Amino acid sequence: MAKGVKALVIACNTATVNAIEQLRAQVSIPIIGVEPAIKPAAKQSISKKIAILTTQATSENQRFKDLIDLHHNGAQVLIQPCPGLVEFIEQGKHHSPACNALLRQYIEPLVNQEIDTLVLGCTHYPFVQQQISTIAGKHISIIETAAPVTLQLAKKLAEMNLTACHTQQGKTQFFSSLVNKQQEKIFSQLWQASLTLHTLDHN
Repeated sequence: MAKGVKALVIACNTATVNAIEQLRAQVSIPIIGVEPAIKPAAKQSISKKIAILTTQATSENQRFKDLIDLHHNGAQVLIQPCPGLVEFIEQGKHHSPACNALLRQYIEPLVNQEIDTLVLGCTHYPFVQQQISTIAGKHISIIETAAPVTLQLAKKLAEMNLTACHTQQGKTQFFSSLVNKQQEKIFSQLWQASLTLHTLDHN
């Protein structure tokens, strides 16, 4: 807020289910959350068997469970927590054999239960979407939330007349609570371009 942002995207499923209502109660700017795409997954599933890959914290959250109850549309919803996967991605080790082995451990049992739709319920997981797709196979549809979240953000900005004019040139800045050369390297790998990290001031 001190930096004058006009909107905030909580690009994390776990943070959204745990904190979005408290944040919305404190600030007046639009706050867009990220929640697993249960509704579209249940709607498109032919077999009526879908699975959601989540963090441990999201899998245990009551708001998340309520979303499943609200949007399952008669589909059986399998919840698969993925401990350790976020850590592989944040350490830049998401293409390692150990990460692939962990993904197989989580995904193969879901495939054996004949799901036809797999939801990526964590914003880290698209970084390993290609590996997930390879393990799951071509017959399983994979859904993530980047596109609908972006559309929702654009919609909110338009509703509140906060959209920037088309002639403005945007820029991107990266702030982190942990700044060092290793973090910069990992951020650059994930962003797929060289970048500079700035320290996030909590004061």
